Amino acid sequence: MNIHEYQAKEIFRAAGLNVPPGRVAATVSEAEALAEEYGLPVMVKCQVLTGGRGKAGGVKFCDSMDDVRTHAGNILGMDIKGHTVHKVLVTPAETIAEEFYVGMLVDRNSRRVLLMCSAEGGVEIEQVAKDNPDAILKYPIDPRYGLMDHEAMTIAMKMTTDVKKARQLAYGMQRLYVAFTHADASLAEINPYIFTDEGVGKAIDAKMNLDDNALFRHSDFEALRDLDEEDASERAAREADLSFVKLDGNVGCLVNGAGLAMATMDLVAYYGGMPANFLDIGGSSNPDKVVNALDIILRDPNVEVILFNIFGGITRCDDVAKGIIAATERMDIKVPIVVRLTGTNEAEARELLAETDLVPAATMDEAVQKALASVGK
Repeated sequence: MNIHEYQAKEIFRAAGLNVPPGRVAATVSEAEALAEEYGLPVMVKCQVLTGGRGKAGGVKFCDSMDDVRTHAGNILGMDIKGHTVHKVLVTPAETIAEEFYVGMLVDRNSRRVLLMCSAEGGVEIEQVAKDNPDAILKYPIDPRYGLMDHEAMTIAMKMTTDVKKARQLAYGMQRLYVAFTHADASLAEINPYIFTDEGVGKAIDAKMNLDDNALFRHSDFEALRDLDEEDASERAAREADLSFVKLDGNVGCLVNGAGLAMATMDLVAYYGGMPANFLDIGGSSNPDKVVNALDIILRDPNVEVILFNIFGGITRCDDVAKGIIAATERMDIKVPIVVRLTGTNEAEARELLAETDLVPAATMDEAVQKALASVGK
């Protein structure tokens, strides 16, 4: 689950990071009131769940109330990469003497939280990695001990020779690790972590992604979800207890099991197609769940064929076939449907499918090839 900058800053602040004050405004008058409260100059920053906000004109410096009115008015309602700005963050402007990048993510190779930092802050870290990969320091953190004092200080001294600043950087890294682990995050970034002219370190930007699988441990985080920013299909899938991610292709995939779903998508791409989604329906043969899944897939006007790829283990294939048939009979579906069922009672399942307009397939390759052959028909 992605959250906004102002929400991530609250988590950072609670973990002990030095984060400047700031609140969000939904109207120009609210932005003006906040600017008066904090005192000029201030920054007005759009709050949307995408990168490149500054380049798109969504982050503005304001040293007068006229600037606040103008920039807040221009930014509210702005479209940034398909995201409409509904709120702006108003925060005091800071003098910036130096900028650093500090980030953490889950590294599957080391199976640890990976600390990444760079003295080239204030720009997209992806661009730094492309242009000057040696400028990024990487350090996997041992989960038994966390980021220890001497480790953090050693890394910080590689980014600055100023011991006072290095101590603040080290402390900031450690506090970011606390925020990351306590929130069960999958990503946390400060870009930039700045030093003012007086040498005070501050986290003036924040980005955080929370692990959906750990939200049961954080009931308060559900309130952070911005429903306006969510894809309607993904929201419907979550409410229906389905794992769904919308993609850009035209082959709707309905699969049981995340691994099989990934393999199905790979095979679609291997044969020259493009999957329209990732959808893991789980082990249920309940027609209602199949109806929900089909309804979500068919909301995408790009879908030209639906591919069922089901492995029946504990759930019998003939029960799944009955569920699919019952679901499709309840819906007016205009695109072809290819069904591959394998596992327990697969022969019985094929007999049931043979009495319908559904297109059966015995193997994954056959199913994908039949699905792609039916595209546009």
